[in-house]
Amino acid sequence: MGIKVVIIGGGSSYTPELIEGFIKRYESFPVSEIVLCDIESGTDKLDIITRLAERMLRRSGLPIRLSATLNRRHALEGADFVSTQIRVGGLEARALDERIPLKHGFIGQETNGAGGIFKAFRTIPVLLELSKEMHEICPNAWLINFTNPAGIVTEALLKHGPHQKVIGVCNIPFNMRNSTAEVLHVDVKRVSIEFIGLNHFVFGRRVFVDGSDRTEEVMQRLMSKQLDFSPANIVSLGWSDSFLQAVNMLPNPYHQYYFQTAETLEKDLAAYNTNGTRAEIVQKVERTLFEAYQDEQLDEKPAELELRGGAYYSDAACSLMDSIYNNRGDIQTVNTLNRGAISDLPVDAVIEVNAVITKDGPLPIAVGPLPLSVKGLILQMKQMEELTIQAALSGSTKDAYLAFLMNPLIQDEKRAQPLLEEMLLAHAAWLPQFQSKEAQRT
Repeated sequence: MGIKVVIIGGGSSYTPELIEGFIKRYESFPVSEIVLCDIESGTDKLDIITRLAERMLRRSGLPIRLSATLNRRHALEGADFVSTQIRVGGLEARALDERIPLKHGFIGQETNGAGGIFKAFRTIPVLLELSKEMHEICPNAWLINFTNPAGIVTEALLKHGPHQKVIGVCNIPFNMRNSTAEVLHVDVKRVSIEFIGLNHFVFGRRVFVDGSDRTEEVMQRLMSKQLDFSPANIVSLGWSDSFLQAVNMLPNPYHQYYFQTAETLEKDLAAYNTNGTRAEIVQKVERTLFEAYQDEQLDEKPAELELRGGAYYSDAACSLMDSIYNNRGDIQTVNTLNRGAISDLPVDAVIEVNAVITKDGPLPIAVGPLPLSVKGLILQMKQMEELTIQAALSGSTKDAYLAFLMNPLIQDEKRAQPLLEEMLLAHAAWLPQFQSKEAQRT
């Protein structure tokens, strides 16, 4: 029997990457049916993506059926894998996530700080509905989530959703491995990095090539500016030798928001005043992409898609599905339940960690206690994530305020309140849980 994959958010500009990934892996991961599912407001984009995907599949010559629908329940029937790449409120909501915090003197970013919290508020209720539908319609299917903030969303699904076959995926660890392989001039399959931490707050503690420890060499490459892990959506500021020597781990690109906050805020304000928010830049990139996608001669993923900032998403997601299907027992970096892998965090916390991938899901590899150098911040980040989930479910402004207060990019008891109020008002259309009078009184 073949494999049925459902892509929730099928009209996303990232979808051609997934189609390419399925084509490349067909011999080991024989997909027989792909269903692209989206919402009514995404119909035009869904139609364009569907036609491009049809041309890509026709070029491949593979017997893969493709369909598109706005009926999610119908799409889920008989699914083996469901991937999510949704953006509740679209890029317009992302622009608000970036613009409003900057106006108040805080970092404005779609998965960190106030913007990340509000993206979680909008996303968690929607994906919990999907969890209920999957539990009813396709209980044996795996939900592969790479909707950001991936770690928070995955934890919300595993703690509060009925469907437990959920794994979160992020392209940052994948980027870090690939960049390290490039600078060491070795095949990426020979490189392994021991990751410890949370999604968008993960560190690479040790680097191995063919089992030999090359951490010191890679750290030297970082110090000499020969190595950069930054995706298209983050402009690297570089790291000081003193920081790298003290922490003695590979930082990921998102750490600039926490360890270079003032400089990053200054850079982001300058970029905003020059070119607008990142969301507005992405809207221009998307317009160019969708114009290219409509070319009837185009039958492969265009190189311009890498400007979108999601390079390696398809490899990360498709490799994970392939390994589950084939019970490979290989090691991949995923967002999954801690289960004691990091001894300082609760067993039911979701962490970003290397795991052995089996047909029954990921088995996290123990990394022990958190390094003292970053332990405090990681514990604070996890507490903030838990408060964010609590607020997303309760619709309580008190819970939302606490999440703001515990976020390292905000934690200002007076300035947090007007920022929260403005964002709640701006996002009201996508936050029904906060509109309840009962919730407002809590």
